[in-house]
Parts: sequence; C-alpha cells; structure tokens
Amino acid sequence: MTTTEERLAYADRVAEVWASRYRVPPIAGRIAGYLYVCEPAAQGIDDLAAALQASRSAVVGSVKVLELHGLVRRTRAAGERADRVRLVFDESRGFDPTRYREAAEIAEAGLALLAASATDQRAVLEGTASLNAFLAERMPQLLEEWRATR
Repeated sequence: MTTTEERLAYADRVAEVWASRYRVPPIAGRIAGYLYVCEPAAQGIDDLAAALQASRSAVVGSVKVLELHGLVRRTRAAGERADRVRLVFDESRGFDPTRYREAAEIAEAGLALLAASATDQRAVLEGTASLNAFLAERMPQLLEEWRATR
C-alpha cells in the first residue's frame, strides 16, 4: 500500500518535471502528480489544499491553469456543493499535427526572407522546417500505431 509520503514525493517529482518542461507553476505540477496517484481519483479543492499543504487560492489558480491545458476537469455529483477535480486522459494530446505544420510554415517563411543566402540562420530554418513537416505528417500515423498496440 502506498503511503501519503510516497504520494507526495511522487507529486513533487512530477512538479519538478512539469515546471521545467511545461513551464507551469510547481503547485500545478504537484496537483497533477497527486491526482495521478491519489484515492479517490477525484479530489475537492479543499482536499487538494490539505494534502499538498498549499493555500486554497493557489490550488484554485493552478486548477484553472490545468483546465486551460485540458489536463483536468471539474465535476460535481448531484447533491454535492463542491467541485471535484479529476485528471483527463486525452490520447491525442501531443499528436495534433497543427502545431508542427504551423512551425514548418513559419520556418519556410523565414527561408523565403533569406532567399539564396547561405547563412547559419538558413541552416537552422531548413532543419526546423524539415523536422516539423516530417512530424506533422507522421503524428496521425503514430497515434494510430499506438492505438493498435492497446
């Protein structure tokens, strides 16, 4: 059985990664990490604040950040007066080719500005355009391949 200390240590580890990689406030990462391993899976704002030893306002603000990113959802059961927060699993997150296509188009526009220049910037833009065009093409296929393994 997992202890509270182990769950909090896990939440702290998630917070470190999310703060550095995704630039979310550490408390948002702690909330996500805690929601990954807590029971029950849906927690009230007050429950999260107590478990993470954080202020209610910090938890509310961070839940809003996580909601904006589509990572959590608030629900309320019939008869309950308080929302419960739950993680959302979206298997397509990260596989949307739109952002890769946009990055490729921006790099290609930069290449057009440089025309036939043989500059260091041109090499960077060519690599950026090429990689992002490749990813835009492959992401839908990778998602389907992953789904086939489940």
